[in-house]
Amino acid sequence: MTRATTVRAVLAAAVLLVSVLITLTMSPRFGLDLQGGTRMVLQAKDSATTKADRESTDQTLEVLRQRIDSLGVSEPTLTRSGEDRIIVELPDVQDPRKAAEVIGRTAQLSFHAVQGPGTEQEKGKATGLTLPDEEGRPLALGPARLTGAGVKDAAASFDAQQGAGWTVALDFHKGAGRDWTRLTGEAACHPVQDDRRRVAIVLDDQVISSPQVAPSVGCNVGLPSGSTQITGSFGADEARDLALLIKGGALPLPVEIVEQRTVGPTLGAAAIDASAQAALIGAAATALFITFVYRLFGALAAVALAAYGVISYAALVALGVTLTLPGLAGFVLAIGMAVDANVLVFERAREEYAERPGRSLRSAMTAGFRNAWSAVADSNVTTLIAAGLLFFLGSGPVKGFGVTLAIGVLASMFSALVIARALTEIASRSRFVSDYRGVNGIARPGRVRTWLARRDPQLFRSPRRWLLISTALIAVAVLGIVVRGVNLGVEFTGGRLVEYSTSRPVDVETARTALADAGFGDAEVTTAGAGDLSVRTGDLSNDEEHALRAALAEEGGHTTKVRDELIGPSLGDELRRNALIALAIAVLVQLGYLAVRFRWTFALASVAALVHDVIILIGAFAWLGRTVDGIFLAALLTVIGYSVNDSVVVFDRVRELWAKARRVPVATIANRAVLQTVPRTVNTGMGALFILAALAVLGGDSLADFALALLIGICVGTYSSVLTAVPVALTLEKSSKAPPPARKRAPGRTSRAGTKRRDPLDNGARV
Repeated sequence: MTRATTVRAVLAAAVLLVSVLITLTMSPRFGLDLQGGTRMVLQAKDSATTKADRESTDQTLEVLRQRIDSLGVSEPTLTRSGEDRIIVELPDVQDPRKAAEVIGRTAQLSFHAVQGPGTEQEKGKATGLTLPDEEGRPLALGPARLTGAGVKDAAASFDAQQGAGWTVALDFHKGAGRDWTRLTGEAACHPVQDDRRRVAIVLDDQVISSPQVAPSVGCNVGLPSGSTQITGSFGADEARDLALLIKGGALPLPVEIVEQRTVGPTLGAAAIDASAQAALIGAAATALFITFVYRLFGALAAVALAAYGVISYAALVALGVTLTLPGLAGFVLAIGMAVDANVLVFERAREEYAERPGRSLRSAMTAGFRNAWSAVADSNVTTLIAAGLLFFLGSGPVKGFGVTLAIGVLASMFSALVIARALTEIASRSRFVSDYRGVNGIARPGRVRTWLARRDPQLFRSPRRWLLISTALIAVAVLGIVVRGVNLGVEFTGGRLVEYSTSRPVDVETARTALADAGFGDAEVTTAGAGDLSVRTGDLSNDEEHALRAALAEEGGHTTKVRDELIGPSLGDELRRNALIALAIAVLVQLGYLAVRFRWTFALASVAALVHDVIILIGAFAWLGRTVDGIFLAALLTVIGYSVNDSVVVFDRVRELWAKARRVPVATIANRAVLQTVPRTVNTGMGALFILAALAVLGGDSLADFALALLIGICVGTYSSVLTAVPVALTLEKSSKAPPPARKRAPGRTSRAGTKRRDPLDNGARV
């Protein structure tokens, strides 16, 4: 073996060994959509005294953390998002009503002196100093003398001796205790039964208790203990919740739940099983396919593909990446895309063999890796750009998809350029492998290439006919968008979408009637697969959702909530706006990259094909009535990367061939480039299609739309990269005055005298 091959083999073995150790010793971290639980996004609002900025939001987050810890939720996660949002993840919490009630209340506790009875006209004004007491009588209150920040501890207890029932005992800090003594001492100066002898305890602008100071307390003496009890008509749960709120502290800012997602554990477990089955079946089909096409070297690529799976999974686990449902789909999808680099190399090696049949297998493989490097790098960079946009512009689970896709791309490049190359270089040194063409799979051109060489179709004699077909496809898609409309999910429109599983079958009409009778006449009811029901409404509180579920239970028996998504209208508008911004940025970034790497005509043509694919995919979902949501956006941005990936491979070959034959018409060059790259396009597309077909069939409702969008996108993207991008480029080249690309210098070593030495594997022949 050469030194370079040895280095690659040792590096591959070391990385694989570490990856196997990580896989065996570490467990993956699943998101709530896979393990089950509730995810909330809280929006902090400005208060009368505090602005919702980074610092005050962090303070609010810490108070919420104390409250959630008191709830006893295992391993909760709280993080700030942006300047004024807090993401709360509560594993295994299936009914978020209590959690939302406790963590969402502002708990602004204050203690006031009562100045006397208020007037009926002022009764109920939450912003003034007149509030109704426990019996509804208005009380005129003085300014707050003490706030909840002075409370050291709070505990619920049952007072059986005094007959007060459930009470909340408060323990004040030292300074606040003196304020409490002073406040009760001033109240004690008024006669018994006088309203002014009372102290009002106000929680969130509501008087929860206004006790009289005991007759035994002297004027200006007050309660020396620095402690008190809040009494009222409390039940056990009310007293405990009140103590929890007070002990957790007052929120510096009021918060509003703008997003809430709940996923049942069975749905997450089913998604994991389905994704694992899809990965195994799709990977096996892909491995068999490339082994059939490329024989021994295809089998070696399949070994590298298995190594890719181990390395990619180990990287996700080692980096602590949270695996979400779209992220898991991204991991599975990257398996199908991982063979792309190997296919590019093998096809270039086949071309080298076809052009110079007398060269060695080792020389052909080395030339294949060298000549394919440019296309491999550019195509993977465009996919990484799409993954980066998903991470920075996406939200929630879509970010996880971007991370897994990026890790998958990097791991696939390592498996192809290090592991597969080391294996093929070792195999190519074998005389048996070199002599028997039917064994190595590289020395023969392949059926698709042979058929194309024999037929030699002239695809671009009239580029306009392809442009007319593409225009017609766009028109059909736009017609679907206009006539059928785009079915935006609650993620983009706001509202609530809940999926239920019932013990007895319930048809849609019966469910609609039951909900209408219960006061939910605007609810949209559809089937969600496997007999489940999907209910979509506008603004729906947690209590109303509970009532809605009870109405369904009357018809369907035991009713279980499988999935629950609540998006506030303001967040829906923001997500919809961000989706459009993400698409615009994706187009501009890809255009900028392609303009740097290629001619401006090639860049514009690639972006035109990209826009073509986006419009057709959205139009297809409009005609099919499928939901367009955040998962669809992830698929759409992935299609953008895939479409540009295909176009890059074609234009990279056009640039290479045109530089070698600068006097040949560009249409002839483009036709030759397309025919040479079609085998790669077909073989790579088949790998991705195997995976996506497995996801579509086995992934269930959770992944069906995602897989369908990618299936449509990859098929349309494969078409457009050849029959849309190339005709557009040829049309633009007619008005371009730029000269043909310059020919690259052949790689080689330079002697001391400055002359080039020929590569020892190069026989000197040139085309």
